Amino acid sequence: MAKCVVWDLDDTLWRGTLSAGDEVVVESQVIETIKTLDERGILQSIASKNHHDDAFRKLEELGIAEYFLYPQINWNSKSSSITELQKRLNIGLDTFVFIDDQEFERDEVAFVHPEVETIDAADRLLLPGLPRLSPAHVTEDARRRRLMYQQDERRERSELAFEGPRDAFLNDLGMVLAISRAREGDLMRLEELTHRTSQLNSTGIPYSYDELDELIPDPDHDLWVCELTDRYGSYGKIGMALVEKSGERWTIELLLMSCRTVSKGVGTVLLQFLVKEAAANGVRLFARFRRTDRNRQMLLTYQLANFRVVSRDGADHLFENDLAIVRDYPDHVKVDIDA
Repeated sequence: MAKCVVWDLDDTLWRGTLSAGDEVVVESQVIETIKTLDERGILQSIASKNHHDDAFRKLEELGIAEYFLYPQINWNSKSSSITELQKRLNIGLDTFVFIDDQEFERDEVAFVHPEVETIDAADRLLLPGLPRLSPAHVTEDARRRRLMYQQDERRERSELAFEGPRDAFLNDLGMVLAISRAREGDLMRLEELTHRTSQLNSTGIPYSYDELDELIPDPDHDLWVCELTDRYGSYGKIGMALVEKSGERWTIELLLMSCRTVSKGVGTVLLQFLVKEAAANGVRLFARFRRTDRNRQMLLTYQLANFRVVSRDGADHLFENDLAIVRDYPDHVKVDIDA
């Protein structure tokens, strides 16, 4: 699935060339397309060669500026703008779609970033019908995705203005991670997480709604979900864990956390919770890990949490934690557990 559509402005998002003094116009169908993608949880941004202040003022006048995250309005190459967006949004280049009326600009992006899908602006009204931009389910978290990124942007600005060490800033955020057993109302979001999360994902194996639904009442499995909030609002449901329980042996079949948690120092808290639970119940704790081209960060997470390889078959690893070290949760986050 695609996660972000990047729009050019002149003769793409609007008709006309702003810097040439044209009275630019946005078609109502384009505005409807932007709103439709936003409602589906597809992020959107701008990569335009224009004077920033003039172009952004026009977006505000048109009433659509709020739909675009970290707009790159400058005279740099479009590929460098997408590089910057990838860094800001922390999503894979292969989840970007770039739309521009100029063949040269599309070719330049495709040459530098072959993972990025490029689309001719003549086809801009077809975007809502593309399979990559048409998720099977649209969760409440998806509908709020842009808002959550905008909250992140406010956090970033607040951190830049904060005078003191970063640990003090994290403490000041008042973060709360709520860990609970998954309920039926969580399942669409959990299905979405298994498909969208790649960096902090222990196997990369997707699960369907029906598969997850069968696991909730299963006494041999625990399905956990966690939500992060702070004084700026909710990050949404950002993590899940699936644990198979067989006698005195527990195995983490899947562990994932949204990459948006990395900079907040909470990416390991769900794993710490599972270690604490296993130690408290006197069981052996194993974890399955499948190496992908994106999840090296999760491999390091397991290794730093004292998990060691006990068997390996190609990309598939089985780890065990001897539970000799049971760490406390980070001081800057309060953990609420509803078991």
